[in-house]
Amino acid sequence: MDCINTTQTEANNSTDVSSVFTHLVLPVLYSIICACAFILNGLAAWIFFSIPSSSALLVYLKNMVVADVLMLFTYPWRVVGDLGYGGLQLKLIVCRYTAVLFYLCMYTGITFMSLISLERYFKIVCSTSGVSSFLQRVSVAKALALLTWGVMMFFMLPNAILTNQPMPEDFSCMALKSDLGRRWHEISAHFNVGIFWVVFLLMVFCYTSIACHVYHSYKRVQRDSSKARRRSNRSIFSLLAVFVLCFVPYHVCRVPYTFSQRCKDDFSIHNHFILFQAKEATLFLSALNVCLDPVIYFFMCRTFRESLLQKLSFVNHKYRRPSNRHWVEFQKSVKIEQPSKTIISHL
Repeated sequence: MDCINTTQTEANNSTDVSSVFTHLVLPVLYSIICACAFILNGLAAWIFFSIPSSSALLVYLKNMVVADVLMLFTYPWRVVGDLGYGGLQLKLIVCRYTAVLFYLCMYTGITFMSLISLERYFKIVCSTSGVSSFLQRVSVAKALALLTWGVMMFFMLPNAILTNQPMPEDFSCMALKSDLGRRWHEISAHFNVGIFWVVFLLMVFCYTSIACHVYHSYKRVQRDSSKARRRSNRSIFSLLAVFVLCFVPYHVCRVPYTFSQRCKDDFSIHNHFILFQAKEATLFLSALNVCLDPVIYFFMCRTFRESLLQKLSFVNHKYRRPSNRHWVEFQKSVKIEQPSKTIISHL
């Protein structure tokens, strides 16, 4: 398994695979999504934490917001490091803390996506089962959320603690790890990749079942419900679309990249370069998730959508210009007042 949490540092030290794309283009792109995500997730956090956790779905979505906000804090460190600033001290911070936090939040968010998929599956397809009513409880959702954070921290935080060796002359993140740290790093990397593929298969099953159930339900009632069907499809598949776009390319690309890291002699320098560029590009798609998750909140959660529209309408009502009706009434009043002023002047 390649060094999953040393991407930033590897890019700075591997002169045979670095490029304008990794040192100039990607920092600009990360800066853009960092600014956009700061606004979008700030708005999402403001809305979510002003409404009570009245359903399991809201509990999972709120935890996704927390994971995205924490993940967002790692982007400035990556941008500065890729631009070549900060020196070895910044690289040490990236290796020990921010890269670990990035992957911790990314795979925690992926896990919450699987919990949302299961919640939707049992609520729509198996709504009458006892398991469905059990999973709909807010207390159960909070317990699963705490368990998710606990398990992910158990596997990921030791990567920061065990990165405790003196800084070598030939700097690399793996050289900072102890022997136990290297072994734990490989265990956590396999664990994270395993989580992704389990979640991917689970989501495909859940949303295929939901799609079939929704289709047969609309067909059974035999009425024109194309608008309702489109609305339902947007609600159901927004999460799956974001998941596929952001995370599938990276984990597919990781297969040949990891093999190239293990068997370096079997790959030419050009192939190493291409695979590294592909990995960095697909990792950027994974980072783009923090900008696309608010789309999931809007389409999947009616409470979030209604609260957002309500706040936007309030702001628009507070700062909007006078409406056309008010302007017409104002013009009429002016026309009525003008003759009276003329008569008074003649008198």
